[in-house]
Order: sequence, then structure tokens, then C-alpha cells
Amino acid sequence: MNSPMTAELLTVSDLAVEFRTEDGTVYAVDGISFQVRTGELLAIVGESGSGKSVTALSVVGLLDRKATVTGSIALEGEELTTASEQRMQSVRGGRIGMIFQDPMTALNPVMTIGAQLAEAIRLHAGKGSRAALDKAAVRERCIGLLESVGVANPDQRLRQYPHEFSGGMRQRAMIAMAIANDPDLIIADEPTTALDVTIQAQVLDQLRKAQRETGAAAILITHDLGVVAELADRVIVMYAGRIVESAGVRELFRQPRHPYTMGLLASLPTLDSELTRLHPIPGSPPDVSQPISNCPFHPRCPLAVDRCRTEDPGLVEVDGGHLAACFRTDELIGRTPEQVFVRTVVEVEQPDEPAAAAEAR
Repeated sequence: MNSPMTAELLTVSDLAVEFRTEDGTVYAVDGISFQVRTGELLAIVGESGSGKSVTALSVVGLLDRKATVTGSIALEGEELTTASEQRMQSVRGGRIGMIFQDPMTALNPVMTIGAQLAEAIRLHAGKGSRAALDKAAVRERCIGLLESVGVANPDQRLRQYPHEFSGGMRQRAMIAMAIANDPDLIIADEPTTALDVTIQAQVLDQLRKAQRETGAAAILITHDLGVVAELADRVIVMYAGRIVESAGVRELFRQPRHPYTMGLLASLPTLDSELTRLHPIPGSPPDVSQPISNCPFHPRCPLAVDRCRTEDPGLVEVDGGHLAACFRTDELIGRTPEQVFVRTVVEVEQPDEPAAAAEAR
């Protein structure tokens, strides 16, 4: 865990993102609000299509031109949604460092790793002329950055191209580029995708080390709850473009208060589980090409009642700092994910044999 958090660094208020397509409007993010405090690591989790990456790209202003963004994104009081592209170019890589999901497409294939690191440093070198920067000092800074993220022989690696790096090494180079200018905030969007387990652990260790050494806050976007349990201070759970639960990491794992979160936790293998197989959440996420006015999880929820199908529960505080969007949240207290989700689903999907046989007759 990181050191105690202080002031709010990033404040997102009622953020909504819509994409206009030939088939209609896609409501990718639906009015979410959250804060990131100085020095904390906030994890955003959820299935693919829940709006995690769109939220991150909104913060750094890298959404497609077809996107319509409403609401507020403020970095220490500075509004980013209305900032000019010139200002956002200064923020990106300067105050906010970004680690993309696929470093092979994020890195320039025709530039050496050293040239790309040096460019990142020069672009944010301040008011002085870039040409006036001491090349030797920039090179030493690049070597130090690669060394700090665990790249062996950094002076030689600077002369190599992205295709000459392994997947894990490319991701380390991305981390080095993200922290090159001592940012206030690091955003890591699925930074361990397509990496094997050993390399994943190494990359995440380097990310945590980089955050601690720079004192930056961090947003980690992932679907891996094991990573969340190890690294995060707070967790936001997203579903269908909405936040359905938000809490400190210990509180969320100790007592989740939304059935979707319980479903995610129940699908994880555990050493002390009595289950003989894993039980994924049945069904699929809803179609976000239509506005949703009820609980978006109700078609997949084993606890859904009529009210869930007609009303939006909204995100409310259920305990000190613990938020959830569910009408039945109080009924989940003291119950495990397996008790609430898995066993209920099993009872519905797999009735006992005698009853099934009698019904067939």
C-alpha cells in the first residue's frame, strides 16, 4: 500500500461519453463521478465494454472525434474537458503519464527506444529551447529511466527498436516513458495484457515502484481482481458505463455490497473453495446503444426483483465511504459471494435430479 493520501488530485464529475456511429449512438460512459487523491492507487475493474478504458482516455483527451464528452474532469482545479489541444499536449506526458494496453502499437516502430524517451523529455523540458538541452544529460536521464524499471544494459538498449524488445521489456519502456517527467498522475490501461504470469508480476512491481519513487497517484485499469487486491488502495467497479460499487480495497473484498461485484469475486478460484468448477456470471452485458433507465445488471442478477427492472437504484453510500448501486444491498451484509451468487445460480440452472425427472415425465 502507498503512504496516506492527502488532497484530491483528479476530480471527475458526472462524466458521460457518447459515440455517434452509423448504427446510432453508443452510451459508453453514463454519468460517473469519482476522485483520485494524491499518492493513492485507484483500480477500475469490470468486464470488457464496461467503460474503463473510455474513462481513462477521456482524462487525457485521446478519444475519437466522434465522441461527445460532457461533465467535468478537473486536475487540481484545472478543467481538462475544455482545454485546448496545445494545453492537453502539455498535460499528457507532463502532469499525466499514460501506459497503454499494447506497447507495440503505442511505441513508434521506426524510432529507437532512446529517441522516443529523449523526445518525451524534450517535449516537456519547460520554457527553454529544446535545442539548448544538453544531449549528454538527456542520454543519462534515459539510461537512468530504463535502469529504474529493470531494463538490463540500458545504454545498449537505448539504440534498439521496439521490435527488438520482448513484450515485457516494451511495457517497461512504456513505464519509463510515463514517469520521464515526474507526473502527478499515472494511468495504466491493462498494462499486463498478453504477458505471461511471471512477466506480469515483474511489470506490476515496476509500476508500483515507479509510483512510489515519483510520489504520483495512479489509476490502474484491469479485469484482474488478484492484481487489485495486491496493489490498490481503492476500487471502482464499473458495469455498462456506470459505477456500481466503490470502496476501499479491504472493505470491498471483505464485504462487497453489489451482486455484480460478488459475481466477479465468486468466479475467482480459491484454495479453500468447496466448488468443483468455476461459475462465470451468466448472460452478457447490456446493449449500450440504448439509454438504460433501470438497473443494468438485473437480467444477470440472481437477486433481481420487479423494482430492479423498472427503477434505477443510483449510487448511494451504504457505509462510511462505501458506495453501491443496488436496492438489496443491506441483504448482502454478512453473506459471501458464493452464498449470494454461485449457489443461487446453481439452484436456478441445475435443479435437483428427482425434480427434473418428475417434470420431464
